[in-house]
Amino acid sequence: MRENGRRPEHAVRLEGEGLRVATYNVHKCVGTDRKFDPDRTFQVIREINPDLIALQEADTRFGERTGLLDLKRIEVETGLVAVPVRASAKAHGWHGNLVLVRDGAVRDILREPLPGLEPRGALLTEILLNSGVSLRIVAVHLGLLRWARRQQAEHILSLLSRRDEAATLIMGDMNEWRLGNGSALTRFERAFGDLPPARASFPARWPVLALDRIISNRSGIVRDLAVHDSALSRLASDHLPLTALIDTKQLDPQVEIDTRLSSAG
Repeated sequence: MRENGRRPEHAVRLEGEGLRVATYNVHKCVGTDRKFDPDRTFQVIREINPDLIALQEADTRFGERTGLLDLKRIEVETGLVAVPVRASAKAHGWHGNLVLVRDGAVRDILREPLPGLEPRGALLTEILLNSGVSLRIVAVHLGLLRWARRQQAEHILSLLSRRDEAATLIMGDMNEWRLGNGSALTRFERAFGDLPPARASFPARWPVLALDRIISNRSGIVRDLAVHDSALSRLASDHLPLTALIDTKQLDPQVEIDTRLSSAG
């Protein structure tokens, strides 16, 4: 925010070299004006111009989940391609979690149910970047109940412990407004060390809560963080996107590519 309390018309872009990533709860493409407008969501993604982005609430929630975005348009106009989840014929993501990546391939995809009363899931994928390094992404949208968030964080850590160690980003709407010892995210802190700073991203009109987070399992991966605060992003969803600059020197060399990302169809 500016010193006089006015909000900027255009978001401040992170400066420097590195992989540009973001997480964004698109709120089923319903804005703060209560209007359903997928084009506004698309335009915010264009504003961010990420190399990789994790979206939450990219599908309808009840009944047969249906994707809400035009993935072909996103690919043509931004170069971002959806990780092919294939959870259902109509859904874009897994429990609404969708990962889009530019200039890369996917080696592994895991759709993992998360514990709790609400239907929640984590989407884990290994991204092999054309720059010659690989990155594991865990895209999540944690539950509304505090005890469920704790169980879900522990479940994600257990899932990672059963896989080979790799540079990892856990990205999404954590629904955790608490900081310090009361936060469910302390589970990640105990496993990974100090977490990247919390940035207020909710509610979009005047953010006071850091619900959206980008967490790394290695110190130094996340070089910088910023909320994408623009006139359009304040209108398009009740969450602001969170962006980060990733130091690719901290990532691992690629392994053999199994599956090349292709059009979302």
